[in-house]
Amino acid sequence: MVLTREWAKNWRLNPTAAVLIAAADGAANPSLASIHQQYVTGSQLELLTASAARRFALAGVRPGDRVLLSCASSIETVLAYVGILRLGAVVVPANIGYTSAELEHVVTDSTPVLAVIDDPSRVSKLPLGVTRPSLDALPIDTGLSIELDAPHDAPAMIAYTSGTTGRPKGALLSRGNLLAGSQVLVSEWAWTSDDRLVHALPMFHMHGLGVGLNATFTAGASIVVVPRFDVGDVVAAVRDHEATMFFGVPTMYARFRDADRLADLSGLRLLVSGSAPLDPVLFAAIADEAGQAPIERYGMSETVMLTSNPVQGQRKAGSVGRPLPGVSVRLDDEGGVQVIGPNVFSGYWGRVEETREAFTDDGWFRTGDIGEWDDDGYLYLIGRASDLIITGGYNVYPREVEDALREHASVIDVAVVGLPDDTWGETVAAFIVTRDDSDIDLSALEQVVGERLAAYKRPRTWRRVNELPRNAMGKVRRDVLRQQERMRP
Repeated sequence: MVLTREWAKNWRLNPTAAVLIAAADGAANPSLASIHQQYVTGSQLELLTASAARRFALAGVRPGDRVLLSCASSIETVLAYVGILRLGAVVVPANIGYTSAELEHVVTDSTPVLAVIDDPSRVSKLPLGVTRPSLDALPIDTGLSIELDAPHDAPAMIAYTSGTTGRPKGALLSRGNLLAGSQVLVSEWAWTSDDRLVHALPMFHMHGLGVGLNATFTAGASIVVVPRFDVGDVVAAVRDHEATMFFGVPTMYARFRDADRLADLSGLRLLVSGSAPLDPVLFAAIADEAGQAPIERYGMSETVMLTSNPVQGQRKAGSVGRPLPGVSVRLDDEGGVQVIGPNVFSGYWGRVEETREAFTDDGWFRTGDIGEWDDDGYLYLIGRASDLIITGGYNVYPREVEDALREHASVIDVAVVGLPDDTWGETVAAFIVTRDDSDIDLSALEQVVGERLAAYKRPRTWRRVNELPRNAMGKVRRDVLRQQERMRP
């Protein structure tokens, strides 16, 4: 098949095909680079991702099959991700910090046929094939034909996101959903083939995949991979690769501020902050020291991106901006944010009832966020309909942490809440009622959660209380716990 830019405008095109067309225009320039002096040019990208797709096909993966992807950020992970999509398979990203029990739930729920994973021992007891994201394992040529123009409604990703019960559920996104999310950002953020993004985000999260990778490739731009966020490594990547863009979560910007390195971002064209609320004080510090206000935006695993502050125009601290073109946003009578658009997912994998409850009768997705508009049409998110905690850009639901803590014999009651934090956005706090009013055995409780939960879900603040505040229906008053904590000397 001969690929042309006109062909790339076809709605049936998946994000991977857009990668290849963009790469063909600048085959001599690096499309991928890493801080370890690895480079993949546009022409190499086409060959390597096709080879990755062939490798997965030889392992038994067929179009429509699910493939678990749980790897640290690297060029190899990027090639594996694109290779899965090229084969017409479905990517199932999983946090590299997940415990074996957490991974088991994802695998049992989505039934992948293969896991692409850094540490195979994490899934050694689970019923699926296992491989590493290694360039050395790529076959040179098997003669396998790789189909590029999968239908836009074909499934492409199952992104797991916790529900109010704390059990992760998989948001099923089509190739059209991912492409729509990419194309609108390319337009709104004025992405061009001259841009170079320093990518220090996890590659198991919508921010890193659906925005960082998909949209950069759709724009025909380049990526510099920073395997693990480090202020010095990001600064070096910006300088050495003459980068133009950096995307981060508020915690990353807080680390720059604490290291007195925000000024090192001043040469960039665009700074974007997302995945958690950005402290207005930190917003002001970035604007002052980096020379530009960061763009705050709003997205979810189920929707890619929904709103954004403008590239040209006022960027308002605390606001997630206006709806992106093609995306409609409305508030219900209680301020609940509801959305509809070509980027919005079709439903939760294998969960008919939860999918039905997630959408209104006229087809709008209930995000679970509470918002309000200002007079200029900018959206402000003022809370959650649920009790979601967002710490360092990751989602934590109290019920999951509470269930783990209740397995300790001395715990008779527990409530988990998020407390404001200028570095992490929020931190996890556990309020414990123990038997016989005994003191907390902190090491024992930390061991309990350490065996069951990823590090970002573990409480950083522990409080023993005589009883938990409850309303007349017996529901814990988490707002009272937060207020009591604010009043502590």
